[in-house]
Amino acid sequence: MNPKLVGAVTAVALTTASAHAQQNSPQVDMGKYYFESHCAICHGLNGTGLPAEPGMTFLTKNIPNLTTLSNRNGGVFPFLRVYETIDGRNEVQAHGTTRDMPIWGREFTVQSLELNPYYNPEAFARAKILALTEYVYRLQGK
Repeated sequence: MNPKLVGAVTAVALTTASAHAQQNSPQVDMGKYYFESHCAICHGLNGTGLPAEPGMTFLTKNIPNLTTLSNRNGGVFPFLRVYETIDGRNEVQAHGTTRDMPIWGREFTVQSLELNPYYNPEAFARAKILALTEYVYRLQGK
């Protein structure tokens, strides 16, 4: 048999097998995972502001519905505002008000250092915040 033909058939078979394996492999939705593990306890699994746990007595304020952020912002998703709210490290406290949610940027930086001191802690925190922000974007209108 012609060696070039064997090589071509092998390449096609490997490419097809690789594509098939990728289609059948489970996909991990990091934004959804982080949302469910960090945010859903207060914002609810679907982001509507209904806590995941009934009887969340420590919540003293109404939790915002994250699925209507675009609607409340003239049809545009407020990406930077959501990112900065999740990060929380640069938020200025105005007129003595307190921040109602955790400062996740600081928390994610600390997690990075605990997991692996060789990670870039800022890049690690940004990646998690970006994944969360993108997931909140996908919740719009649901």
